[in-house]
Amino acid sequence: MKVENAVIPPMEQALEFFGAPEDGPFVMVNLLKFKDRAEYADGSDAQLTGREAYARYGEGVTKLVEALGGAMHYSGEVTGLMIGEVEDLWDLVALVEYPSLAAFRDMALSPEMAAIEHHRKAGLAGQLNIKTKARA
Repeated sequence: MKVENAVIPPMEQALEFFGAPEDGPFVMVNLLKFKDRAEYADGSDAQLTGREAYARYGEGVTKLVEALGGAMHYSGEVTGLMIGEVEDLWDLVALVEYPSLAAFRDMALSPEMAAIEHHRKAGLAGQLNIKTKARA
C-alpha cells in the first residue's frame, strides 16, 4: 500500500470525491502531520510551530463543522504503531462527522473556510483524509 500525505488534493481526486453520489452522514478520519515550524506565505508568525498554526485553523473549522450540523468526535496524539510500518507516524488523529457530502462541500467552499485555510496550509506538512461510513 502506497501512502502519500498531501495538503491539497489533486484536482482529479477532489472532483472524484465531490462527484460521488450523496449517501448521508459520514465520518472523516484525519491523519495529520505537522511542520516543525509554521510557514505562512507572507512570512508572518515564524515563531509558531506547525501544530500551533494548525490549532488556529482547528478552532475556526470546529465552529464551521458545528454550524452545519456536524461534530468533532475525537482528537488525539499519535503515540505509537502496533501493526504495520510507515516511514514517519502522523502527529494527530481527528474524527469529524459531517451530515452530508453536500454540507462538507459547502463548508469547504465557503468564505469562512477561505478565511482560515491559510492556518491549515501554514501548519500541515501533510495529511490523509479518509471518508468512512457506519455499517447499516
